Amino acid sequence: MGLGKKKMTCREARELDIVDFLAGQGIRPVKIRGNDYWYCSPIREEQTASFKVNRKINRWFDFGEGVGGNLVDLGVRLHDCTVSHFLEILEAATFRDIYPKSRKQISNPPRIKVEEIEALSSPYLLTYLHSRRIPLPIAQQYLHEVKFRCKGKQYRALGFKNDSGGWELRNAFYKSSISPKGPTHINRSNSRLAVFEGFFDFLSYLVLFEELVPATDFLILNSLSFFESSRELMEGYREVQLFLDNDKSGRGKTAYATALSGIYQSRSSAYSGYKDLNDCLCKIPMKEQPSDHPQPPG
Repeated sequence: MGLGKKKMTCREARELDIVDFLAGQGIRPVKIRGNDYWYCSPIREEQTASFKVNRKINRWFDFGEGVGGNLVDLGVRLHDCTVSHFLEILEAATFRDIYPKSRKQISNPPRIKVEEIEALSSPYLLTYLHSRRIPLPIAQQYLHEVKFRCKGKQYRALGFKNDSGGWELRNAFYKSSISPKGPTHINRSNSRLAVFEGFFDFLSYLVLFEELVPATDFLILNSLSFFESSRELMEGYREVQLFLDNDKSGRGKTAYATALSGIYQSRSSAYSGYKDLNDCLCKIPMKEQPSDHPQPPG
């Protein structure tokens, strides 16, 4: 939690964007119609999206249960906690003094100073990991808890280190990085390389395709902009499996690479119909085991 004396109030929490909050929990809309964002309900299991967020008025309604409300109402249901506990989670995660009310792009982002790198322990970060379906034993191998200061206040985020010494930072409301930025190469001297845009997709692969992990090396780009500069490394492998996002940029880069050389192979069919591999993992019903999901060819 931040070190400032003033704590988050219900009024401030209700002003936070519900769509941003759900995105931070790994929950993405199935469809968007104007101001209406439709989801498969995050508070119960369903196959057809009947949970709506109206972004203009910043309210949600679950048509399956006939209930709705503001962000606080949703957070208490989603985290199964008290209002005060949920406010503590938000206070620790929102960085409201860095990005007041809006988290839109800022041309000159505030300077971040790392104070401490620790093992994962923060309850709200562990809750966030759970929302992204990443088991703690896997997360502990690759992630750290980064305590840092910005504008005189202290915060915590999940940290994923790159090969240049920088960090990718994530929590339920925050996505940033600490320079220098660059990719992360996990080299186990295998002939097959799996490539991902971000570390949550990499961790999702470890969950979904556990039996393939020992025979695979990994490259987490941490930004698609590092694809071209990583080609020399990638083309040192006999097989490069691409697990890039199912969006315009990811599909375009996959098409570009597979046209370059036969070593590049698209594996997006393993998460067809989902935004990315973590989106696929998050939306598989809990009763299904990873082995039930289609496997990428070895």
